[in-house]
Amino acid sequence: MAAGTSNYWEDLRKQARQLENELDLKLVSFSKLCTSYSHSSARDGRRDSSDTTPLLNGSSQDRMFETMAIEIEQLLARLTGVNDKMAEYTNSAGVPSLNAALMHTLQRHRDILQDYTHEFHKTKANFMAIRERENLMGSVRKDIESYKSGSGVNNRRTELFLKEHDHLRNSDRLIEETISIAMATKENMTSQRGMLKSIQSKMNTLANRFPAVNSLIQRVNLRKRRDSLILGAVIGVCTILLLLYAFH
Repeated sequence: MAAGTSNYWEDLRKQARQLENELDLKLVSFSKLCTSYSHSSARDGRRDSSDTTPLLNGSSQDRMFETMAIEIEQLLARLTGVNDKMAEYTNSAGVPSLNAALMHTLQRHRDILQDYTHEFHKTKANFMAIRERENLMGSVRKDIESYKSGSGVNNRRTELFLKEHDHLRNSDRLIEETISIAMATKENMTSQRGMLKSIQSKMNTLANRFPAVNSLIQRVNLRKRRDSLILGAVIGVCTILLLLYAFH
């Protein structure tokens, strides 16, 4: 019975080592594929923008990536299953010393599985990031080429639209500035009107309180009107004399 269980354990270890070797080879090839894709993308990015020739190996590399990713995931799943069986076996082992040795071996296989899983996901993420970046750059290049290949009429129309847009923006800015100036002027006029009303009210109050002052203010106003009339008459006479002198 012990020999049978021992052979079962050895069979599991043999399967685990075989799967680990296969995974190691697959991950090396997978990493090389990602590196070659990165280099080819960089060379494509350094090409002249007028060169629209796509990568020759882009689609084949994508297919290889998908195929290898599926194969590695299957191998990881199989290795996980073997490790689970090894864990069940160690739990059912009866000898404590033997059980400790088996647990040590199982832990080593689990660490290897964890390292391979981490390396696979890291390489896959790098590949996906490079491919997404390449797709984005390809889309940008297509947009640029589409814009460059547009007819002259379309380009001229676009320029006219842009100029019209600039004119509208300038008009909006001038309107906003004009409205701001008008609002500020309105506020100033309102403030001045309030000040004049306040002065007039104070003058009326003083005039009502002091009749002598009111009389004096009226006489001052009459004298100002008289002086204004005299000054206007003098200016009118002088103007008439100048006109007569100019025409004679």
